[in-house]
Amino acid sequence: MEKVWEIVRKEWSEVFKNRLVLGSVVIMPLIFVIMPLVILNGMQGSGELEAAEMATEMPEQFGVLCEGLSAIACSQFFILLQFLSLFLLMPTIIPVTIASYSIVGEKNTRTLEPVLATPITTLELLMGKALAGVIPALSITWLAYGIFTIGTYFMAVDKALVNAILSPIWLISIFGISALLSVAGVSLSIMISSRVNDPRAAEQLSSLVVIPLLAIFMGQAFGFIQFDLTLVVWAAFGLLVLDAILLYFAIQLFQRETILTRWK
Repeated sequence: MEKVWEIVRKEWSEVFKNRLVLGSVVIMPLIFVIMPLVILNGMQGSGELEAAEMATEMPEQFGVLCEGLSAIACSQFFILLQFLSLFLLMPTIIPVTIASYSIVGEKNTRTLEPVLATPITTLELLMGKALAGVIPALSITWLAYGIFTIGTYFMAVDKALVNAILSPIWLISIFGISALLSVAGVSLSIMISSRVNDPRAAEQLSSLVVIPLLAIFMGQAFGFIQFDLTLVVWAAFGLLVLDAILLYFAIQLFQRETILTRWK
């Protein structure tokens, strides 16, 4: 693992000099944390009548999630749940931005060839590059969730709402699905970066991984999709299988001999 961590440190020293990477790591989490808290604060003046009207628009199965909450707190939780998919964008976009730049950027700066010529295996190299993207993404996501939880405690009408966002749906999504999404994004970025020359093209192609999450967010907004424990567990299982497939193909497509001869 010493070689792997050396690759991680090397990646961080180079990648975080890029302003685009820094922007995605800092600005996006701030927006995704502030936005729901502002909405939550604005709902503090809602009365029981408004909460009752909102309750009529909630899916029938949502009442189970609101057990032990007041009507107003339940309406707040319903609104906050719509932002769960946005929280899952962070561990997807950040590692994609880092990983898509790492290989193609090194191709352009001619620093990839010396690394490939060293006695490091392809698995160690790709693991180092993957961890260089996954670790910052998960750290920022979990920190943002912690700030969000603290902010909810001070702004919620009912303090029991904090227990609601610490429910299995949120915990599995934030600590489980977010990690699986990061691995999927990094694997896809490595596959694309191994085959293209332009960092912008690699980033644009890799960013397509966020389209399913945006579709889920829009599905939530229009009431077609509603997060529940069953959906979250099945999503985690599906992502676990997908990660194994993507990692396998990422290793197969990363042919160091071809890179050493083709990209000079």
